[in-house]
Amino acid sequence: MSILHIDSSARLTGSNTRLIGQYLVNTLNTTVVHRDLAVHPLPQISAQDLMGVHGSSDDQRDSLHTHLALSDQLIQELKDADTLVIGAAMYNFGIPASLKQWIDAICRAGVSFKYTAQGPVGLLNIKRAFIITATGGTPVGSSMDFASGYLAHICGFLGVKEVLHIDASGSKGSPEQIIESGKQQVDNLLSTAQTTENLVVA
Repeated sequence: MSILHIDSSARLTGSNTRLIGQYLVNTLNTTVVHRDLAVHPLPQISAQDLMGVHGSSDDQRDSLHTHLALSDQLIQELKDADTLVIGAAMYNFGIPASLKQWIDAICRAGVSFKYTAQGPVGLLNIKRAFIITATGGTPVGSSMDFASGYLAHICGFLGVKEVLHIDASGSKGSPEQIIESGKQQVDNLLSTAQTTENLVVA
């Protein structure tokens, strides 16, 4: 098993998504590639280069080649993982801009997904994704939540086979209660997954 762990919260200490995500990764206890989009944000991309990355441009400018190489690297990190962990703090009912930029870099036709007569098909062979969504009080999964459902859709779009949600919303109580609830959700999800795997093997 290998994990790609994505952090995006601007809160570098005491972040619910960071603490719960680290607990999850530690519990899985396997090889991890960690990409922190808040500490190491992706470089800004011009409109021209963005179009080039997502088109069939054969332009030779250095900036485009740099962004294409980065996109290839980010997609390879996904292809090398069978488990994806995404920590997403909800800002203004959506995901952080740094996380959206990462998504824009990894969603490339013919590379991470392809178009077919039946619609788009994901090309990433990722077994499961854990989406940890933290909010200041907006209920996760509610009509005001434009973060967790969007991330689940992107995962499915890219070919992730199973998406699991961990609710770290402020409605869970005090910071200590939120973290404890998140850890309990992790334990329950992993316990259920282990039971299912044992049943399949049996």
